Amino acid sequence: MKQYVAPLAVLALAAVASILVGSRMVAPSALWDHGSAGQAILETRLPRTALGVLVGGALGLAGACLQGLTRNPLADTGLLGISSGASLAMVIAVSAFGVSSLEAYVGWAFAGAAVAAVVVHGLASAGRGGATPGKLVLAGAALSAGVASWTSGVLLTDQQTFDVFRGWQVGTIGGRDWHVVLTGLPMLLLGAALVLARGRTLDVLALGDDLARGLGRRTAVDRAVLGLAVILLAGTATALAGPIAFVGLVAPHAARATVGGSYPRVLPLAMVYGAVLVVLADTIGRVVLPPTEVQVGIMTAVLGVPVFAWFLRRGRMVRL
Repeated sequence: MKQYVAPLAVLALAAVASILVGSRMVAPSALWDHGSAGQAILETRLPRTALGVLVGGALGLAGACLQGLTRNPLADTGLLGISSGASLAMVIAVSAFGVSSLEAYVGWAFAGAAVAAVVVHGLASAGRGGATPGKLVLAGAALSAGVASWTSGVLLTDQQTFDVFRGWQVGTIGGRDWHVVLTGLPMLLLGAALVLARGRTLDVLALGDDLARGLGRRTAVDRAVLGLAVILLAGTATALAGPIAFVGLVAPHAARATVGGSYPRVLPLAMVYGAVLVVLADTIGRVVLPPTEVQVGIMTAVLGVPVFAWFLRRGRMVRL
């Protein structure tokens, strides 16, 4: 339990900084100063911070789960075509159906992410051996490449859709209110509950399907349940904030460097580290180039690349 205290304290400090720091510094007392500009700023930042915690935690947890399912230390939430599927669904919604509300974007993007993940699993399940980790990786890469080309084709012929899509594609948690947060909360909680309850299952699956079946696990059912959880987590997070890179890749390795390779310990810590990364990236993005903001999807890459490179250099990448 002691190893979780410091990360949780860092997350709390990051959340406080996210609320108070920006292009304009605001004192906490402004929240009770009715009608003031400071109160309005804080009330805008509160749902933004909450969304950052939820999205970062979901991506970190989904990344750790995917790395366990595929036994691939480089797996992230784009592996099953989740980001590509959400992007294509967004483009279709705007271009073909004229969707313009953020709530509708969330629904379409989540549906696209879910369909893409199901298609990947179906492709990987074809043939002998079922959906093995290697086949999942190949099917996900193939679908992502194909879907990305379809998305680009639509965007090249529709300038209006491109203008709408580029703001979402870069990854952002700004401009969201409590309604958007509450819209995604049930699916994120359900996905987190499914993953956290099956930490030991991931430990068994990491031994290989043959040995896992010998230990009494129904590997097909286990993978289906955990795959559903990943769709709920990564699909909803992507729908709410757009594709945000490196969180699902870096957070699990940071967790393993702290508590070792056992998934019951890695999963909750990966969730905390993911939340810290997104909230800090969003906060830094508000102040690094004033008076403009650098979107969180860009800042997570800026912060995530050197951290990941450090893991590689120090040999902290855990073999799965």
